Amino acid sequence: MKRKTVAPGVRIKEHPTRKHGVNKDVYFSIYYRIDTGETNKAGRKITVIKEEGLGWATQKWTLQKALAELARLKEAQRLGEKGQTLAERRAIEQERRAEEKKQAEEERLNSMSFDTFFVETYLPHCDRKKSRVREEQLYNVWLKPVIGALPFKQISEIHLERIKKNMLDVKRAERTVNYALALVRQVFNFAKDQEIFTGKNPVNRKKLMLKEKNERARFLSHEEANALFAEIKKKSVDVYRMCLLSYHTGLRASEVFTLTWSDVNEKNGLLFVKDTKSEYDRFVPMTSTIKQMFATMKKGKGEELVFPGRKGNVMAQISKTFNKAVIAIKLNEGITDRRKKIVFHSLRHSFASHLVINGVPLITVGRMLGHRTTKMTERYSHLLPKTFSDAVRVFEESLGEIEQATFKVVK
Repeated sequence: MKRKTVAPGVRIKEHPTRKHGVNKDVYFSIYYRIDTGETNKAGRKITVIKEEGLGWATQKWTLQKALAELARLKEAQRLGEKGQTLAERRAIEQERRAEEKKQAEEERLNSMSFDTFFVETYLPHCDRKKSRVREEQLYNVWLKPVIGALPFKQISEIHLERIKKNMLDVKRAERTVNYALALVRQVFNFAKDQEIFTGKNPVNRKKLMLKEKNERARFLSHEEANALFAEIKKKSVDVYRMCLLSYHTGLRASEVFTLTWSDVNEKNGLLFVKDTKSEYDRFVPMTSTIKQMFATMKKGKGEELVFPGRKGNVMAQISKTFNKAVIAIKLNEGITDRRKKIVFHSLRHSFASHLVINGVPLITVGRMLGHRTTKMTERYSHLLPKTFSDAVRVFEESLGEIEQATFKVVK
């Protein structure tokens, strides 16, 4: 297919078959001299002829448009601007469009409301049913009214303080307030992972989170525990066994729920507690009562749960049978302080309290409970008044025959 010059710097070639109106379709190209950036021996710039294609007449190219494009390139060469060839101009245009597209996408994502992301992206990734229900409730009641309609970049500590105030005004527990704030933090982190948000997470734990007062302030006497267990046993032997296990070993509810038969060593009288909340595995000795309990139970295979849920999976929480039994024997009657109410965790707390009262060192108790730090066990130190008195008496005895100071009584 022959090319022919139709104007200075413009060539065309005809398509062998395709028509454009009554004439054959033609392809336009332009040619021009371009500086190579080199010089010859005489010191003159070396230039070359460069030809670049524009497009077909059926693509709306005309001689006038070709001449205009050629004039723009020559002007760019004269002024030393970027885009002195069609290839350069097209690359620049492509970069510009890509940048515009990127900015538009960033703007779309940054303008996405917290509610849209929470409902359409975050919740579907919440795989635990219990957590999803709880978080959805917290979101709808407390978070959505304040930050639901806002895009991520507009949410600040002021909004989070408002959420906190709203919850505290109606006497919500510190733990519940912290749960709500932690949910906001979690959603922000997930949004960053999904590249929806690129800013700073507004939930500052030190500044926003409340100090929780969740330590159990009451423990069961052995008589109260026996009365509770007797009531539970009337309704469910399995729940009775789980309660007995926690009370005699100090296991957390989650540790009871995830205990497998391979973790129970009846011969040595030990329980292997693994994958714990504190991330430390430990061995816990069984009392004779617990040994007898396991001896009467039908054994499962190694990795089968000792206390499986209804569908054979790990339970999420203790059966309502526990709370019904607490109500039946009136353990929480007249008690309004939630720290003094008997819950399943009270069994673990009672185990530790009885150990401390009977002289077991705090460090030993902490290791048996799987505490991460000694500070967690120090909450039981108030149960050691006799130990403190004994310590002072030891100091006094160490003075021996040394004359002690005497003081006059001021009247």
